[in-house]
Amino acid sequence: MNSNVEILNNIIKLKVEKDAIILAHNYQIGEVQDIADFVGDSFQLSYEASKTQKKIIIFCGVQFMAETAKILSPEKKVILPDKSSGCPMADMINAGQLKKLRDKHPDAVVVCYVNSSAEVKALSDICCTSSNAVNVVKSIPGNKEIIFIPDKYLGSYVQSQTGRELILWNGYCPSHVMINAKDIIRLKREHPDAVVVVHPECTPDVIDIADKVASTGGMLRYARKSKKKNFIIGTEIGIIHRLKKENPDKTFYPATSRAICPDMKLINLEKVMWSLEDEKYEIRIPTEVIRKAKSAINRMIAIK
Repeated sequence: MNSNVEILNNIIKLKVEKDAIILAHNYQIGEVQDIADFVGDSFQLSYEASKTQKKIIIFCGVQFMAETAKILSPEKKVILPDKSSGCPMADMINAGQLKKLRDKHPDAVVVCYVNSSAEVKALSDICCTSSNAVNVVKSIPGNKEIIFIPDKYLGSYVQSQTGRELILWNGYCPSHVMINAKDIIRLKREHPDAVVVVHPECTPDVIDIADKVASTGGMLRYARKSKKKNFIIGTEIGIIHRLKKENPDKTFYPATSRAICPDMKLINLEKVMWSLEDEKYEIRIPTEVIRKAKSAINRMIAIK
């Protein structure tokens, strides 16, 4: 306990000395969320990074998220406290693979989920998040082919909501595919008054039995506004910490305890402290990649 207090005090002191802000994703471990200046989903965090006047951004998330913050704030120093915290889904497509796909469909519009590398974003026409993917696809003229990368399950959900046929890449989130309909049906039997809320990265059979499909930010808003008291949550279990913290009078059941992203659990208080002390590990992206990737992100932001 005392060592944790010492670490927390060091973090607070270093933040002031280094003129730094700490951002944490909703899936980070509780102690990291609690020390952060702002907790949110990947794009909310990047938006906060672009607004801050601080010189250093400590980004407690995974590689593609810190890259997105750097793309939107190239003049700031963006630090990822654990350089090995990647994203398996983002790694399922690279720039070379996307080039080949574009060559097969030269007139297609490439819609790129933000869960992707900077290089892949730079080769895309427009980015999307889990909360605005449907609107992004709706904004594309009906006569245009659409390539949707990298998440086939988010793409499948977007197809169901828009009626558009998409060229899907065979990518997925290994944590979200751990969530299955059988577990949810069993939980629903145990808690018949519970509302089932799932992330659009889930498989179609899970989405079909959900009462609400929402991004992590959408889940938090829904739980706050809902008069219901019990919720079955179908996403990475890290969000349960924030849901309970913001809604102490409500009960949240994870759809499965297996929906854990190991990469999201790599950062802890010690690593946050060390990242402030040593200013490691800095995100570096070539200027041209930043320019092109930022264009794809800005096209998304322009859509209401």
